[in-house]
Amino acid sequence: MSPYEQLLHLAFAAPAEAAQYLTPTARGAHEQFRAAAPPDQPFRFEQLRLGLAMSLLKLLADLGDHEESRRALAVLHRALEQSRSPQDIDRIIGREAQLFDQLYDNLYVNEQGEELLNLFGRTLDADTPHLLAEIAREGMDLARNLDFEADADDE
Repeated sequence: MSPYEQLLHLAFAAPAEAAQYLTPTARGAHEQFRAAAPPDQPFRFEQLRLGLAMSLLKLLADLGDHEESRRALAVLHRALEQSRSPQDIDRIIGREAQLFDQLYDNLYVNEQGEELLNLFGRTLDADTPHLLAEIAREGMDLARNLDFEADADDE
């Protein structure tokens, strides 16, 4: 299983979440990209990026019970499932652009949350499959060590 697929399964571990988010499109994005003919590669790359970004936002949402992350996750999921081209992805996400800006506004996160946000930002900037794979590996390592109880311990 690729780091991408492992991160998906770590982020969406609960059965209800897996049923909702681990669709054939999400699970197969890595393989679809690898098998894509050159004209289809840009779209498949964007699908891979969406799946990775979804995983990171899911972890962030769970780490801080962060509603904006959950709403942004829903937009990314919709773009992944409904788009048939990079332009479709841009259109779907563009309608909700302000939501992604809000991810960084008035957000209190701990160090791990900041690392997730950093990985999310790097995912959006990544322009090669190698960079996405590197981010997926880092995300997987981070996901395995997240302390979801840290905020609860502080109360």
